Formats: sequence, C-alpha cells, structure tokens
Amino acid sequence: MSDTRLLIAGTALVFAGFASLGALGDGFRAASLESAEFGTCHEYTEDGPPAEVDCAARVSGQALFFALVAGLVGAGVALLVMGARGDWDGRVRPGDMAGPGRGGTRA
Repeated sequence: MSDTRLLIAGTALVFAGFASLGALGDGFRAASLESAEFGTCHEYTEDGPPAEVDCAARVSGQALFFALVAGLVGAGVALLVMGARGDWDGRVRPGDMAGPGRGGTRA
C-alpha cells in the first residue's frame, strides 16, 4: 500500500521545482554564459543601454536559484519514495472501516 497524501505532496513539489526552473531559469542561465564567454556581465533594460554588473553576484544568485530548485525536486522525490513505501492507508482500525461488510457505521 502507499500513502496517498505523501505521493500527492511529492508530485506537487517536483512539479513546482520544474515549473519554477522553466519559468524563471532563463534569466539565470544568461549570467553563466556571459561570464564564460565575455568575462563581463550586463544588465539589459528596455529604456537604456546595457549596464555592466558584477558577474560573481549574478553567478552566485544563479547557484542559489539552482539550489532552491534542486531542494524542491529533492524533497519531492523523497516524499514520493516515502509515500510509495508507506503503509498509512493500510493501517485502518476495523471500527473506522466503512463500506459493505466492514462492520462500520459510516457510509
């Protein structure tokens, strides 16, 4: 048996990790490309010319974002494993069981 609540929570965390990586990850990818190829990083705005910014700060922000996404996905996978191995759904007291022939009074 599996623990359905943990499976649902694990699936939600894995989805949230991949969704945040897909939605917000593009801006963080550019920092590592700029620093590797050109050695300088620029902040681009629609109103004015590009402004030079500190590459180390942008790359550390990129690493922090990746750690957050990896944490979300890792926690989701851990919950999925715990849910697949869990037995919460199978540990129901006979008096709490419902349905025909179960002896419970709830419908």
